[in-house]
Amino acid sequence: MSKHLFVTVVTPTAIAANNRGEGDGSTLSTLQKITFGNDQYTTVSAEAIRWAFREYLQNLHESEVNRTFNPDEDKYALKGELSKDKKSATYNAEIYIDDDLFGYMDAKKGADNENATTKRRGVLEVSRAISLDPYWGDIAFGSKGGEKDKTSIHSTEVHRTAYQYTIALTPESLKKPERATLALDAIAAIRHVGGNHSRFLYEFRPESIVIRLTEDLSPWIVHCFKRVGTSVGCPGLVRLVEVKDVPARELIVAGEIVDTPYGQQLKDLGVTVYRGVKEAIAIAKQRLSEAKKETKA
Repeated sequence: MSKHLFVTVVTPTAIAANNRGEGDGSTLSTLQKITFGNDQYTTVSAEAIRWAFREYLQNLHESEVNRTFNPDEDKYALKGELSKDKKSATYNAEIYIDDDLFGYMDAKKGADNENATTKRRGVLEVSRAISLDPYWGDIAFGSKGGEKDKTSIHSTEVHRTAYQYTIALTPESLKKPERATLALDAIAAIRHVGGNHSRFLYEFRPESIVIRLTEDLSPWIVHCFKRVGTSVGCPGLVRLVEVKDVPARELIVAGEIVDTPYGQQLKDLGVTVYRGVKEAIAIAKQRLSEAKKETKA
């Protein structure tokens, strides 16, 4: 059977403030929010996280990606559009890493006005990132260009919190299954989450991480972290392992969560734990390689 890779990440706690250029000189709601119970939580879109993954791939593997971002011109270009004859973009999941991982859709009409849409569903699935802490309406005020009149004063919503999100990936669904390891590498290296307009620095790398390699079609580990006092815990994950809904052998848990009582409980239950996130990712890549050999056998 196919092996499926699921990863849930919780970021460090920091101050999020999604400043956008279009917001200068006006008062806008700059943080996206959702309501749960009686509280509001801030959220970061899956598209913003995928943008950061794309940036990572462009920086390290530019010759192998189709879609690249030019910060000077503030726009994307595809390899086909950059050719001398300026032909329409050509997508190829065999050649390009991003076409393989993220999929594509080129919607256009054919010569006879027939729908000639070319598309491939993205293999890498990304959830929205949700804050661990409720948003209480914190706002920072400033002025545009040092001016101080009623038209130049603007406000920015700020939220001190950690975020968690989950990715899902079936390596065998990729044209080149070994590219799944690139997604794991990107998790620990992404930076500009929020897209090309964001101007604030927020560390979106893992403070703690849960990796599951399984034949189960369902992740079971989505949003497994929660705020416990001033720290972060995972009581729901401990329970899932205790009741054997998630086999301990399928999990790798790493980061600061390992230094908490939850980490010790998971270790006692037989879960592989590491204090270092990068070490855990290296072991996960090794398990992916072994799973690939087993599938071929």
